[in-house]
Amino acid sequence: MTRITGEPTGTATVTPPSRARRPRRRRNWRGLLFVAPAAVYVAATVVYPLLYNVTQSFFDVGMREVTRGGAAFVGLDNYADQFGRPQFWHSLRVSLVYAFGTVALTFLLGLGLALIFRRAYRGRNILRAVILVAWVLPTVVSANVWRWLLDGSYGLLNAVLSALGLIDGDVFWLGQPTTAVIAVILATAWSFGPLAMILLSAGMEGISPTLYEAARIDGASPWQQFRRLTLPLLRPVSLTAILLIFIFTFKTFDTIFLMTGGGPGGATETLPVYAYNEAFAFSRFDTAAVATVVLMVVPIVLSLVYFRAIRSEERA
Repeated sequence: MTRITGEPTGTATVTPPSRARRPRRRRNWRGLLFVAPAAVYVAATVVYPLLYNVTQSFFDVGMREVTRGGAAFVGLDNYADQFGRPQFWHSLRVSLVYAFGTVALTFLLGLGLALIFRRAYRGRNILRAVILVAWVLPTVVSANVWRWLLDGSYGLLNAVLSALGLIDGDVFWLGQPTTAVIAVILATAWSFGPLAMILLSAGMEGISPTLYEAARIDGASPWQQFRRLTLPLLRPVSLTAILLIFIFTFKTFDTIFLMTGGGPGGATETLPVYAYNEAFAFSRFDTAAVATVVLMVVPIVLSLVYFRAIRSEERA
C-alpha cells in the first residue's frame, strides 16, 4: 500500500511503503528502552530471589553448602521432611489463626472508623490524621509500645486493672499462650486498622447520596440503610481490603518477633518465624526455603480465587 502526501504548493509525492514503516519501528524500540530499567529491576529484586528460593527447596543446603557450594539435589525430600513435622503444621495453623483473627478485627475496626468519619464535623480531619499515626509508625516502635502496655511488672494495662480492682498482682500477658496470641492480633490490627479505614472510606464516598435519600423517603432506618445499601455496595472494596490485609498479615514477621519471639512455647510461632528459626537458628536453609514457598503459595492461591470471583461478578 502506498501513501500520498500533499505539500503546501499543492504538488503530490508518492512515499515508498518501506520508508513509511521505519519510524514506527524506531518508536517501538524507544518504548522498550524506557521499560528496560524497570524490567531489569523487577527481575533482579523480585523474580530472581523467588526462583532462587524455590530452587533451594530442592537441594540439601546447610551452612557448609552456603559457604563452599556443592549442594546435592534431593528432589522433594525437603518437602516430605517438612510435611512430616508436627512443628511445621503447628506453625501453619498458628499463622492461619493469627491471619484470620487479625483480618476480622482489622476489618471491623476500619469499618467502624470509616462510618465515624463519614459525616463532616469539626475536627474530623485532625482526628483522622491522629489515627493514621498507628499505620505510619515503624513496626519496631509500635511493637515496643505494645510490649510496654502489656508488660507484667510495669505495664499500663496491669496498672489500670489493678486500680480498678480487677486483678491482684502481676499478670504477664505475653507469657501465657492464649493471651500472647490475642496480644499479637490486637497489635497487628491496631497497625492495619487505618489502612482498612482509608480503603472503606473511599468505597463509601463512591456510593451515591441519592440512594440513601430514596431509602429515607421509603422509611428505611439507619440500620436498614447500612445493611441493605452500605454493606452490599461496599462488597468489592471490602473483598479487596480483606485480601490485602490477609496478605500483609500472613507474611508479618517483625511484630511477632519483637513482641514474643514466637513464644511462649511456640504459641505465636507463625510460619515466617518458623522459617527464620530454621534458617538462622538451625542453619537449615533448605527446609526454611520450603516454609517460605508455602508462605508464598497461600496468598497466591487466595489472590487467584479473588480475581476469579471478581471476573465472575463482572460477567454476571
